[in-house]
Amino acid sequence: MRHFLPISLLAAALTLTTGYAPAEDSGLVAGMKEKAQPLLYALGLLGSPYKMGGTNPEKGVDCSGFVRHVYKQTEDIDLPHSAKAISQNGETVTKTELKPGDLVFFNTRHKPFSHVGIYAGDGQFVHAASSHSKQVMVSDMNDGYWSKRFNGARRLLSGASPE
Repeated sequence: MRHFLPISLLAAALTLTTGYAPAEDSGLVAGMKEKAQPLLYALGLLGSPYKMGGTNPEKGVDCSGFVRHVYKQTEDIDLPHSAKAISQNGETVTKTELKPGDLVFFNTRHKPFSHVGIYAGDGQFVHAASSHSKQVMVSDMNDGYWSKRFNGARRLLSGASPE
């Protein structure tokens, strides 16, 4: 099953890749250019299979393998292969300060920072899901499951190596 992005995210991606900006800015496009490359690359991996411990989108990725792959390919940042370890990198941002490309963390296995994804804007995030779809997909952070498990967010600094 493929998951489709909301029109607002597709419009923002089109603006970033083509330079065409709609007459009225939806607010979503503002702030996206800073981390557009990782987000656009991540969106291109939608539907990639889930595999525990996986780091290759063609063969399968888990949540941290997905994030690690995206940031290595787009920003040449080497992240650890663990959501908890990734949560120690970059700078902390609040939920209200989230920008597309920021990393979002969740408590999914009764352990803080046990799941990671990439914020896509408009309350959506891209991640490798182990249950339900078993693939890279977009989910809504405001859904009951995710909103109850949100642990925090981090912003990786472009061109910086992890702390």
